[in-house]
Amino acid sequence: MPPTTLPHADWQDRAGLAPLLDALGAPGGLTRYVGGAVRDTLAGRAVVDVDCATVLLPDEVSARVTAAGFRAVPTGIAHGTVTAILPGGIPIEITTLRRDVSTDGRRASVAFTDDWREDAARRDFTINALSADPVTRAVYDYFGGLADLAAGRVAFIGDPLRRIAEDHLRILRFFRFHARFGGGAPDADALAACTVRANDLMALSRERIADELLKLLGGADPAPTVALMHARGILRPVLPEIDEAGVARLDRLVAREGALGAAPSALRRLGALLPRDPAVARAVAERLKLSKAAQKRLTDAAAPEAAHGDRLPQLAYRIGAEAAADWALIAGEAGTLAPITGWDRPRLAIGGGDLIALGLTRGPVVAQALQAIERAWVEAGFPDADWQHTRAVEAVAQLLRVRQ
Repeated sequence: MPPTTLPHADWQDRAGLAPLLDALGAPGGLTRYVGGAVRDTLAGRAVVDVDCATVLLPDEVSARVTAAGFRAVPTGIAHGTVTAILPGGIPIEITTLRRDVSTDGRRASVAFTDDWREDAARRDFTINALSADPVTRAVYDYFGGLADLAAGRVAFIGDPLRRIAEDHLRILRFFRFHARFGGGAPDADALAACTVRANDLMALSRERIADELLKLLGGADPAPTVALMHARGILRPVLPEIDEAGVARLDRLVAREGALGAAPSALRRLGALLPRDPAVARAVAERLKLSKAAQKRLTDAAAPEAAHGDRLPQLAYRIGAEAAADWALIAGEAGTLAPITGWDRPRLAIGGGDLIALGLTRGPVVAQALQAIERAWVEAGFPDADWQHTRAVEAVAQLLRVRQ
């Protein structure tokens, strides 16, 4: 069982945090740590974001933060959230205790409250409903989150079907948290509810789906959880392109990343799940409204093996080092990534002006000759300027002979 007192962790010593909490009345019980900082500290995991909850209303929070010498940003004022900016630009989100008034599966209408249990009850999973007093570090657990954290169990607070009806994204969140904290078989009631309500995902924006899916795929080893999701038809309503072959590719990819010491990449892992078809990859990337750079990387890495049967540096020159590493890892052709680790794209030293100086006449022939030289230079492994100059001289001489 995790301790009922929050262990000390480095994040608690962040510059400015103590005076901020003093200003927000933490010594009098007005403000607590909540969410991931509490959960992850209890689980012995690194903490990135620190969130607080308070009985103070948003205007009062802003006034106190400003009076304490910090910048207050109304990042979600309608839902009670004010962000305090600590020295070094570190954000601390402070949210007034809330209760749901109405929900429609995508967003909630809330009212403020001073009841800590009522605020905890609106959170999704028991392990996410834990809070801690910043002064005494006492942990408050209203729904058995400590026991679930110890057991590696991700369980909804209350009726899973009702909680999913409140916010459909909780389906994907369940699997993401199970992949991260689950210690065995998933909670049966939660899994059954997610399976029955999988079609609810169609009501969500594609941006929210993409964000949650990429968070899942960016975890240490999402493959077993994704396999479970596929078996249960969870992703079929929004990503019907994923099939058993893709699930198997993801499993192999995660193993290759580990064997080669490649940093996990959520986008690469999404690419592994999709068919090896650039058109499909492009369509999925567009549907998920990924950035243009992400769309290109996903599409380039999906080219069939026959399209990139050369060495990694040549491939990296054409599609970029990230996409080349993606392709090689997904295709299983990466014995090593050393040739493109820390790789800088080389530049051809010869330009059109050099060819004109050697005797070519301005016009399309210059561009054609330069492209031919570049292709030969790439295939030869990017030889030095002397090689390029010699090749240019030969190319110009040949073109001049043809014209005579």
